[in-house]
Amino acid sequence: MSTGERDTIAEPTVEAAAENSTTNRKQPFPRGFLDTISTGWAERPETLPAPRAQASYAAVRRAAVSAAFPGKRLVIPAGSLKQRSNDTDYVFRAHSAFAHLTGWASDAEPDSVLVFAPTETGHDVTLFFRERADRTTTEFYADATIGEFWIGPRPSLAGVAADLDIATAHLHELEAVDGELVLDDDEALTRFVSELRLIKDEFEIAEMRRAVEITANGFDDIIRELPAATAHARGERVVEGVFHRRAREDGNGEGYDTIAASGPHACYLHWTRNDGTVVPGDLILVDAGVEADSLYTADITRTLPVSGTFTEVQRRVYETVREAADAAFAAARVGVRFRDVHGAAMKVIAERTAEWGLLPVTAEEALDADKGGQHRRYMVHGTSHHLGIDVHDCAQARREMYYDGILAPGMVFTIEPGLYFQIDDLTVPAELRGIGVRIEDDILMTEDGPVNLSAGIPRTADEVEAWIARLQG
Repeated sequence: MSTGERDTIAEPTVEAAAENSTTNRKQPFPRGFLDTISTGWAERPETLPAPRAQASYAAVRRAAVSAAFPGKRLVIPAGSLKQRSNDTDYVFRAHSAFAHLTGWASDAEPDSVLVFAPTETGHDVTLFFRERADRTTTEFYADATIGEFWIGPRPSLAGVAADLDIATAHLHELEAVDGELVLDDDEALTRFVSELRLIKDEFEIAEMRRAVEITANGFDDIIRELPAATAHARGERVVEGVFHRRAREDGNGEGYDTIAASGPHACYLHWTRNDGTVVPGDLILVDAGVEADSLYTADITRTLPVSGTFTEVQRRVYETVREAADAAFAAARVGVRFRDVHGAAMKVIAERTAEWGLLPVTAEEALDADKGGQHRRYMVHGTSHHLGIDVHDCAQARREMYYDGILAPGMVFTIEPGLYFQIDDLTVPAELRGIGVRIEDDILMTEDGPVNLSAGIPRTADEVEAWIARLQG
Protein backbone atom coordinates (compact mmCIF):
# COMPACT_ATOMS: atom_id res chain seq x y z
CA MET A 1 0.00 0.00 0.00
CA SER A 2 1.54 3.28 -1.08
CA THR A 3 -0.99 5.86 -0.05
CA GLY A 4 -0.27 8.32 2.67
CA GLU A 5 -0.45 12.02 3.41
CA ARG A 6 3.28 12.01 3.77
CA ASP A 7 4.02 10.59 0.36
CA THR A 8 3.90 13.86 -1.49
CA ILE A 9 4.19 17.60 -0.98
CA ALA A 10 2.82 20.32 -3.21
CA GLU A 11 5.84 22.58 -3.34
CA PRO A 12 9.56 21.90 -3.49
CA THR A 13 11.16 22.15 -0.07
CA VAL A 14 14.53 23.35 0.99
CA GLU A 15 17.06 20.71 1.84
CA ALA A 16 16.73 21.22 5.58
CA ALA A 17 13.00 20.49 5.53
CA ALA A 18 13.49 17.35 3.48
CA GLU A 19 15.85 16.01 6.12
CA ASN A 20 13.19 16.21 8.83
CA SER A 21 12.45 12.70 10.14
CA THR A 22 8.71 13.24 9.83
CA THR A 23 8.94 13.90 6.11
CA ASN A 24 11.12 10.99 5.08
CA ARG A 25 8.50 9.67 2.67
CA LYS A 26 7.61 13.01 1.12
CA GLN A 27 8.65 13.69 -2.43
CA PRO A 28 8.35 17.20 -3.85
CA PHE A 29 6.31 17.69 -7.00
CA PRO A 30 8.39 19.05 -9.84
CA ARG A 31 7.51 22.42 -11.32
CA GLY A 32 6.22 20.87 -14.55
CA PHE A 33 3.68 18.84 -12.61
CA LEU A 34 2.53 21.86 -10.63
CA ASP A 35 2.17 23.97 -13.78
CA THR A 36 0.01 21.40 -15.61
CA ILE A 37 -1.91 19.31 -13.06
CA SER A 38 -4.89 21.70 -12.95
CA THR A 39 -5.43 21.78 -16.71
CA GLY A 40 -6.63 19.35 -19.36
CA TRP A 41 -9.62 17.92 -17.49
CA ALA A 42 -12.97 17.27 -19.16
CA GLU A 43 -16.13 18.82 -17.78
CA ARG A 44 -18.11 16.58 -15.47
CA PRO A 45 -21.79 17.24 -16.06
CA GLU A 46 -23.92 16.19 -13.13
CA THR A 47 -27.35 14.62 -13.33
CA LEU A 48 -29.24 15.02 -10.08
CA PRO A 49 -30.80 11.81 -8.76
CA ALA A 50 -34.33 11.34 -7.53
CA PRO A 51 -34.58 11.05 -3.72
CA ARG A 52 -33.58 7.64 -2.44
CA ALA A 53 -36.23 5.40 -0.91
CA GLN A 54 -35.16 6.17 2.64
CA ALA A 55 -35.36 9.95 2.27
CA SER A 56 -39.05 10.31 3.15
CA TYR A 57 -38.66 8.06 6.18
CA ALA A 58 -35.63 10.00 7.39
CA ALA A 59 -37.65 13.21 7.11
CA VAL A 60 -40.29 11.79 9.45
CA ARG A 61 -37.59 10.83 11.94
CA ARG A 62 -36.11 14.34 11.81
CA ALA A 63 -39.55 15.80 12.44
CA ALA A 64 -39.83 13.71 15.60
CA VAL A 65 -36.47 15.00 16.82
CA SER A 66 -37.44 18.57 16.03
CA ALA A 67 -40.69 18.26 17.97
CA ALA A 68 -38.86 16.88 21.00
CA PHE A 69 -36.38 19.76 21.24
CA PRO A 70 -38.19 23.04 20.44
CA GLY A 71 -35.96 26.09 20.37
CA LYS A 72 -32.76 24.06 20.67
CA ARG A 73 -29.95 23.92 18.14
CA LEU A 74 -29.06 20.26 17.62
CA VAL A 75 -25.83 18.92 16.16
CA ILE A 76 -25.54 15.34 14.88
CA PRO A 77 -22.00 14.58 13.64
CA ALA A 78 -21.30 11.63 11.36
CA GLY A 79 -17.87 11.20 12.90
CA SER A 80 -14.38 11.25 11.44
CA LEU A 81 -11.91 8.75 10.10
CA LYS A 82 -10.00 6.96 12.83
CA GLN A 83 -6.40 5.98 12.32
CA ARG A 84 -5.55 2.33 12.64
CA SER A 85 -1.84 2.83 12.22
CA ASN A 86 0.46 5.14 10.30
CA ASP A 87 -1.10 5.94 6.90
CA THR A 88 -3.90 3.44 7.52
CA ASP A 89 -7.42 4.30 8.65
CA TYR A 90 -10.23 2.10 9.86
CA VAL A 91 -13.09 1.74 7.43
CA PHE A 92 -15.40 4.70 7.98
CA ARG A 93 -18.93 4.11 9.22
CA ALA A 94 -21.17 7.03 10.02
CA HIS A 95 -22.67 7.37 13.50
CA SER A 96 -25.85 5.32 13.61
CA ALA A 97 -28.01 8.27 14.65
CA PHE A 98 -26.62 10.34 11.80
CA ALA A 99 -27.37 7.61 9.26
CA HIS A 100 -30.85 7.09 10.73
CA LEU A 101 -31.75 10.80 10.51
CA THR A 102 -30.26 11.48 7.08
CA GLY A 103 -30.67 8.22 5.17
CA TRP A 104 -26.97 8.57 4.28
CA ALA A 105 -25.60 5.13 5.01
CA SER A 106 -22.62 3.22 3.59
CA ASP A 107 -21.89 6.13 1.24
CA ALA A 108 -21.81 8.84 3.93
CA GLU A 109 -18.84 11.21 4.00
CA PRO A 110 -16.56 11.52 7.05
CA ASP A 111 -16.81 14.73 9.07
CA SER A 112 -20.34 15.45 7.85
CA VAL A 113 -22.65 17.15 10.34
CA LEU A 114 -26.46 17.33 10.48
CA VAL A 115 -27.65 20.55 12.13
CA PHE A 116 -31.13 21.45 13.38
CA ALA A 117 -31.34 25.26 13.56
CA PRO A 118 -34.35 26.41 15.63
CA THR A 119 -37.07 28.53 14.06
CA GLU A 120 -40.40 29.84 15.30
CA THR A 121 -42.17 26.81 13.88
CA GLY A 122 -39.57 24.07 14.40
CA HIS A 123 -36.14 23.70 12.83
CA ASP A 124 -34.35 24.30 9.58
CA VAL A 125 -32.26 21.22 8.96
CA THR A 126 -29.01 21.36 6.97
CA LEU A 127 -26.47 18.71 6.14
CA PHE A 128 -22.93 20.09 6.15
CA PHE A 129 -20.16 18.17 4.45
CA ARG A 130 -16.94 18.67 2.53
CA GLU A 131 -17.67 19.58 -1.08
CA ARG A 132 -15.56 17.92 -3.75
CA ALA A 133 -12.24 19.68 -4.28
CA ASP A 134 -11.73 21.98 -7.22
CA ARG A 135 -8.99 20.66 -9.49
CA THR A 136 -7.07 23.88 -9.03
CA THR A 137 -6.44 23.06 -5.36
CA THR A 138 -3.62 20.99 -3.90
CA GLU A 139 -6.20 18.93 -1.99
CA PHE A 140 -7.26 17.36 -5.28
CA TYR A 141 -3.96 15.58 -5.84
CA ALA A 142 -1.89 15.89 -2.64
CA ASP A 143 -4.22 14.96 0.26
CA ALA A 144 -4.29 11.17 0.64
CA THR A 145 -7.15 11.31 3.13
CA ILE A 146 -9.71 13.21 1.09
CA GLY A 147 -8.10 13.99 -2.27
CA GLU A 148 -9.82 12.70 -5.39
CA PHE A 149 -6.62 11.29 -6.88
CA TRP A 150 -6.39 9.04 -3.83
CA ILE A 151 -9.91 8.01 -2.82
CA GLY A 152 -12.03 8.87 -5.83
CA PRO A 153 -14.53 11.70 -6.36
CA ARG A 154 -16.58 12.97 -3.45
CA PRO A 155 -20.26 13.78 -3.97
CA SER A 156 -21.43 17.29 -4.70
CA LEU A 157 -23.63 19.44 -2.51
CA ALA A 158 -26.34 19.51 -5.13
CA GLY A 159 -26.17 15.77 -5.72
CA VAL A 160 -26.53 14.90 -2.04
CA ALA A 161 -29.30 17.46 -1.57
CA ALA A 162 -31.31 15.79 -4.32
CA ASP A 163 -30.45 12.26 -3.22
CA LEU A 164 -31.41 12.75 0.44
CA ASP A 165 -34.01 15.48 -0.13
CA ILE A 166 -32.33 17.75 2.41
CA ALA A 167 -30.62 21.13 2.35
CA THR A 168 -26.83 20.97 2.12
CA ALA A 169 -23.97 23.37 2.75
CA HIS A 170 -20.19 23.32 2.65
CA LEU A 171 -18.54 22.18 5.85
CA HIS A 172 -16.43 25.35 6.13
CA GLU A 173 -19.67 27.32 6.65
CA LEU A 174 -20.45 25.43 9.85
CA GLU A 175 -19.81 27.32 13.08
CA ALA A 176 -20.37 26.25 16.66
CA VAL A 177 -23.07 28.10 18.62
CA ASP A 178 -23.23 28.57 22.38
CA GLY A 179 -25.83 26.37 24.02
CA GLU A 180 -26.19 23.90 21.16
CA LEU A 181 -26.85 20.25 21.99
CA VAL A 182 -24.31 17.87 20.48
CA LEU A 183 -24.94 14.16 20.05
CA ASP A 184 -22.98 12.02 22.54
CA ASP A 185 -22.27 15.11 24.66
CA ASP A 186 -25.86 15.89 25.57
CA GLU A 187 -27.52 13.03 27.43
CA ALA A 188 -31.11 13.91 26.55
CA LEU A 189 -30.44 14.17 22.81
CA THR A 190 -28.35 10.99 22.76
CA ARG A 191 -31.04 9.07 24.62
CA PHE A 192 -33.87 10.36 22.42
CA VAL A 193 -32.33 9.46 19.07
CA SER A 194 -31.49 6.00 20.43
CA GLU A 195 -35.03 5.40 21.70
CA LEU A 196 -36.39 6.68 18.39
CA ARG A 197 -35.02 3.51 16.79
CA LEU A 198 -36.93 1.16 19.11
CA ILE A 199 -39.83 1.10 16.63
CA LYS A 200 -38.83 0.35 13.04
CA ASP A 201 -40.63 1.86 10.07
CA GLU A 202 -41.51 0.05 6.85
CA PHE A 203 -38.22 0.91 5.18
CA GLU A 204 -36.19 -0.38 8.12
CA ILE A 205 -38.13 -3.63 8.30
CA ALA A 206 -37.66 -4.24 4.58
CA GLU A 207 -33.93 -3.63 4.91
CA MET A 208 -33.66 -6.04 7.81
CA ARG A 209 -35.47 -8.68 5.79
CA ARG A 210 -32.92 -8.08 3.04
CA ALA A 211 -30.03 -8.40 5.50
CA VAL A 212 -31.43 -11.70 6.77
CA GLU A 213 -31.84 -12.96 3.21
CA ILE A 214 -28.20 -12.28 2.36
CA THR A 215 -27.11 -13.80 5.67
CA ALA A 216 -29.04 -16.97 4.88
CA ASN A 217 -27.13 -17.24 1.60
CA GLY A 218 -23.91 -16.77 3.55
CA PHE A 219 -24.76 -19.70 5.80
CA ASP A 220 -25.42 -21.81 2.71
CA ASP A 221 -21.94 -20.85 1.48
CA ILE A 222 -20.41 -21.90 4.79
CA ILE A 223 -21.99 -25.34 4.67
CA ARG A 224 -20.75 -25.90 1.12
CA GLU A 225 -17.23 -25.03 2.22
CA LEU A 226 -17.14 -27.01 5.48
CA PRO A 227 -15.05 -29.78 3.83
CA ALA A 228 -12.48 -27.15 2.82
CA ALA A 229 -12.52 -25.79 6.36
CA THR A 230 -11.76 -29.19 7.85
CA ALA A 231 -8.77 -29.53 5.52
CA HIS A 232 -7.19 -26.25 6.60
CA ALA A 233 -5.06 -25.69 9.69
CA ARG A 234 -7.14 -22.61 10.49
CA GLY A 235 -10.48 -23.83 9.32
CA GLU A 236 -12.36 -21.26 11.38
CA ARG A 237 -10.75 -18.59 9.18
CA VAL A 238 -12.03 -20.42 6.10
CA VAL A 239 -15.56 -20.18 7.49
CA GLU A 240 -15.10 -16.52 8.35
CA GLY A 241 -13.70 -15.76 4.90
CA VAL A 242 -16.51 -17.52 3.06
CA PHE A 243 -19.09 -15.46 4.91
CA HIS A 244 -17.11 -12.25 4.40
CA ARG A 245 -17.17 -12.75 0.64
CA ARG A 246 -20.96 -13.01 0.63
CA ALA A 247 -21.31 -10.01 2.94
CA ARG A 248 -19.13 -7.80 0.76
CA GLU A 249 -20.52 -8.99 -2.55
CA ASP A 250 -24.19 -8.60 -1.67
CA GLY A 251 -24.11 -6.14 1.23
CA ASN A 252 -21.90 -3.50 2.79
CA GLY A 253 -20.06 -6.07 4.91
CA GLU A 254 -20.56 -7.80 8.22
CA GLY A 255 -22.61 -6.09 10.89
CA TYR A 256 -20.09 -7.30 13.48
CA ASP A 257 -17.06 -9.56 13.65
CA THR A 258 -18.04 -13.06 12.64
CA ILE A 259 -17.83 -15.75 15.30
CA ALA A 260 -16.70 -19.05 13.79
CA ALA A 261 -16.20 -21.14 16.91
CA SER A 262 -15.50 -24.83 16.44
CA GLY A 263 -15.27 -27.47 19.14
CA PRO A 264 -14.59 -26.03 22.61
CA HIS A 265 -14.22 -22.55 21.13
CA ALA A 266 -18.02 -22.53 20.86
CA CYS A 267 -18.12 -22.10 24.63
CA TYR A 268 -16.45 -18.67 24.37
CA LEU A 269 -19.32 -16.29 23.72
CA HIS A 270 -17.46 -13.74 21.59
CA TRP A 271 -14.81 -15.93 20.01
CA THR A 272 -13.65 -13.85 17.06
CA ARG A 273 -10.04 -14.99 16.93
CA ASN A 274 -11.19 -17.71 14.54
CA ASP A 275 -7.78 -19.32 14.37
CA GLY A 276 -8.74 -22.88 15.28
CA THR A 277 -9.26 -26.08 13.38
CA VAL A 278 -12.63 -27.42 12.29
CA VAL A 279 -12.63 -31.05 13.30
CA PRO A 280 -15.04 -33.71 12.02
CA GLY A 281 -17.26 -34.87 14.86
CA ASP A 282 -17.27 -31.45 16.55
CA LEU A 283 -19.89 -28.74 16.41
CA ILE A 284 -19.14 -25.34 14.92
CA LEU A 285 -21.07 -22.34 16.22
CA VAL A 286 -21.34 -19.57 13.63
CA ASP A 287 -22.69 -16.20 14.74
CA ALA A 288 -22.76 -13.92 11.71
CA GLY A 289 -24.82 -11.18 10.15
CA VAL A 290 -24.68 -9.23 6.92
CA GLU A 291 -24.98 -5.48 7.05
CA ALA A 292 -26.91 -4.13 4.08
CA ASP A 293 -25.79 -0.99 2.25
CA SER A 294 -28.39 0.86 4.33
CA LEU A 295 -26.38 -0.24 7.43
CA TYR A 296 -29.22 -2.40 8.79
CA THR A 297 -27.87 -5.73 9.94
CA ALA A 298 -28.96 -9.28 10.58
CA ASP A 299 -27.70 -11.25 13.59
CA ILE A 300 -28.02 -15.00 13.15
CA THR A 301 -26.46 -17.97 14.92
CA ARG A 302 -26.56 -21.57 13.85
CA THR A 303 -24.65 -24.45 15.38
CA LEU A 304 -23.67 -27.07 12.82
CA PRO A 305 -22.34 -30.63 13.15
CA VAL A 306 -19.12 -30.57 11.14
CA SER A 307 -19.58 -34.18 9.99
CA GLY A 308 -23.19 -33.54 8.98
CA THR A 309 -24.95 -35.37 11.83
CA PHE A 310 -25.29 -34.75 15.54
CA THR A 311 -24.18 -37.28 18.11
CA GLU A 312 -26.80 -38.26 20.66
CA VAL A 313 -25.30 -35.94 23.27
CA GLN A 314 -24.91 -33.05 20.84
CA ARG A 315 -28.49 -33.46 19.67
CA ARG A 316 -29.79 -33.44 23.27
CA VAL A 317 -28.03 -30.17 24.01
CA TYR A 318 -29.04 -28.66 20.66
CA GLU A 319 -32.71 -29.51 21.00
CA THR A 320 -32.76 -28.15 24.54
CA VAL A 321 -31.48 -24.82 23.26
CA ARG A 322 -34.11 -24.90 20.53
CA GLU A 323 -36.77 -25.62 23.14
CA ALA A 324 -35.62 -22.55 25.06
CA ALA A 325 -35.72 -20.43 21.89
CA ASP A 326 -39.22 -21.64 21.08
CA ALA A 327 -40.37 -20.84 24.62
CA ALA A 328 -38.99 -17.31 24.31
CA PHE A 329 -40.71 -16.87 20.96
CA ALA A 330 -44.02 -18.03 22.43
CA ALA A 331 -43.66 -15.53 25.28
CA ALA A 332 -43.15 -12.58 22.92
CA ARG A 333 -46.47 -10.78 22.60
CA VAL A 334 -47.53 -7.16 22.32
CA GLY A 335 -47.82 -5.75 25.85
CA VAL A 336 -45.36 -8.23 27.38
CA ARG A 337 -42.22 -6.92 29.08
CA PHE A 338 -39.09 -7.39 27.02
CA ARG A 339 -37.33 -9.09 29.94
CA ASP A 340 -40.05 -11.78 30.09
CA VAL A 341 -38.77 -13.17 26.79
CA HIS A 342 -35.49 -13.89 28.54
CA GLY A 343 -37.30 -15.34 31.51
CA ALA A 344 -39.13 -17.87 29.35
CA ALA A 345 -35.88 -19.13 27.86
CA MET A 346 -34.14 -19.32 31.22
CA LYS A 347 -36.95 -21.40 32.69
CA VAL A 348 -36.25 -24.10 30.10
CA ILE A 349 -32.50 -23.90 30.70
CA ALA A 350 -32.96 -24.23 34.46
CA GLU A 351 -35.39 -27.15 34.17
CA ARG A 352 -33.25 -29.14 31.75
CA THR A 353 -29.93 -28.61 33.52
CA ALA A 354 -31.64 -29.62 36.78
CA GLU A 355 -33.02 -32.76 35.12
CA TRP A 356 -29.50 -33.64 33.97
CA GLY A 357 -28.24 -33.36 37.52
CA LEU A 358 -26.00 -30.38 36.86
CA LEU A 359 -27.47 -28.06 39.49
CA PRO A 360 -26.94 -28.23 43.26
CA VAL A 361 -30.54 -26.98 43.71
CA THR A 362 -33.94 -27.51 42.12
CA ALA A 363 -34.97 -25.64 39.02
CA GLU A 364 -37.39 -23.59 41.09
CA GLU A 365 -34.62 -22.57 43.48
CA ALA A 366 -32.31 -21.75 40.59
CA LEU A 367 -34.93 -19.44 39.12
CA ASP A 368 -35.26 -17.44 42.34
CA ALA A 369 -34.42 -13.84 41.40
CA ASP A 370 -32.40 -13.17 44.55
CA LYS A 371 -30.86 -16.47 45.66
CA GLY A 372 -30.85 -18.49 42.45
CA GLY A 373 -28.99 -18.30 39.17
CA GLN A 374 -27.04 -21.54 39.43
CA HIS A 375 -28.08 -22.48 35.88
CA ARG A 376 -26.56 -19.25 34.56
CA ARG A 377 -23.16 -20.93 34.80
CA TYR A 378 -24.08 -22.59 31.51
CA MET A 379 -25.67 -19.49 29.89
CA VAL A 380 -24.31 -16.24 31.25
CA HIS A 381 -25.65 -13.94 28.54
CA GLY A 382 -29.08 -12.48 27.94
CA THR A 383 -31.57 -13.96 25.53
CA SER A 384 -32.48 -10.89 23.52
CA HIS A 385 -31.33 -7.48 22.37
CA HIS A 386 -32.81 -4.94 20.00
CA LEU A 387 -31.54 -5.08 16.44
CA GLY A 388 -31.42 -2.61 13.59
CA ILE A 389 -28.88 -0.15 12.29
CA ASP A 390 -26.67 -1.40 15.15
CA VAL A 391 -26.34 -5.05 16.00
CA HIS A 392 -27.09 -4.06 19.60
CA ASP A 393 -29.47 -1.29 18.66
CA CYS A 394 -30.87 1.44 20.87
CA ALA A 395 -28.10 0.93 23.41
CA GLN A 396 -28.53 4.41 24.95
CA ALA A 397 -32.23 3.90 25.66
CA ARG A 398 -33.42 4.08 29.24
CA ARG A 399 -33.80 0.78 31.08
CA GLU A 400 -37.54 1.37 31.41
CA MET A 401 -37.73 1.63 27.62
CA TYR A 402 -35.44 -1.32 26.89
CA TYR A 403 -34.99 -4.19 29.33
CA ASP A 404 -38.08 -3.22 31.32
CA GLY A 405 -39.88 -1.93 28.24
CA ILE A 406 -43.11 -3.22 26.76
CA LEU A 407 -43.07 -5.08 23.45
CA ALA A 408 -44.78 -3.09 20.71
CA PRO A 409 -45.39 -3.57 16.98
CA GLY A 410 -42.38 -2.57 14.92
CA MET A 411 -39.76 -3.72 17.41
CA VAL A 412 -37.05 -6.00 16.05
CA PHE A 413 -34.97 -8.08 18.42
CA THR A 414 -33.05 -11.32 18.69
CA ILE A 415 -33.87 -14.51 20.52
CA GLU A 416 -30.61 -16.34 21.22
CA PRO A 417 -30.46 -18.83 24.08
CA GLY A 418 -27.50 -21.14 24.41
CA LEU A 419 -25.78 -23.78 26.49
CA TYR A 420 -22.02 -23.74 26.97
CA PHE A 421 -20.11 -26.45 28.76
CA GLN A 422 -16.50 -25.36 29.10
CA ILE A 423 -13.85 -27.94 28.32
CA ASP A 424 -12.53 -27.79 31.91
CA ASP A 425 -15.86 -27.58 33.75
CA LEU A 426 -15.85 -30.35 36.35
CA THR A 427 -19.51 -29.73 37.25
CA VAL A 428 -20.64 -31.49 34.09
CA PRO A 429 -20.02 -35.03 32.81
CA ALA A 430 -17.06 -35.51 30.49
CA GLU A 431 -19.37 -36.18 27.55
CA LEU A 432 -20.71 -32.60 27.77
CA ARG A 433 -17.42 -30.78 28.15
CA GLY A 434 -16.44 -28.75 25.14
CA ILE A 435 -19.97 -28.59 23.71
CA GLY A 436 -21.34 -25.11 22.98
CA VAL A 437 -24.65 -24.48 21.24
CA ARG A 438 -26.48 -21.27 20.41
CA ILE A 439 -29.47 -20.69 18.14
CA GLU A 440 -30.24 -17.08 17.27
CA ASP A 441 -33.07 -15.67 15.21
CA ASP A 442 -34.24 -12.16 14.33
CA ILE A 443 -37.78 -11.40 15.44
CA LEU A 444 -40.22 -8.73 14.24
CA MET A 445 -43.00 -7.82 16.64
CA THR A 446 -46.39 -7.29 14.97
CA GLU A 447 -49.93 -6.71 16.22
CA ASP A 448 -50.62 -10.38 15.52
CA GLY A 449 -47.58 -11.64 17.37
CA PRO A 450 -43.91 -12.28 16.66
CA VAL A 451 -42.59 -13.07 13.18
CA ASN A 452 -39.32 -14.94 12.85
CA LEU A 453 -37.54 -13.15 10.01
CA SER A 454 -34.93 -15.92 9.85
CA ALA A 455 -37.31 -18.87 10.01
CA GLY A 456 -36.18 -19.91 6.55
CA ILE A 457 -32.76 -20.85 7.90
CA PRO A 458 -33.07 -24.44 9.23
CA ARG A 459 -33.43 -24.61 13.00
CA THR A 460 -34.29 -28.09 14.24
CA ALA A 461 -31.62 -30.79 14.51
CA ASP A 462 -33.32 -32.81 11.76
CA GLU A 463 -33.60 -29.76 9.51
CA VAL A 464 -29.94 -28.87 10.03
CA GLU A 465 -28.79 -32.38 9.11
CA ALA A 466 -30.96 -32.34 5.98
CA TRP A 467 -29.64 -28.85 5.11
CA ILE A 468 -26.04 -30.03 5.26
CA ALA A 469 -26.80 -33.18 3.28
CA ARG A 470 -28.57 -31.18 0.57
CA LEU A 471 -25.84 -28.57 0.11
CA GLN A 472 -22.95 -31.00 0.30
CA GLY A 473 -24.64 -33.77 -1.66
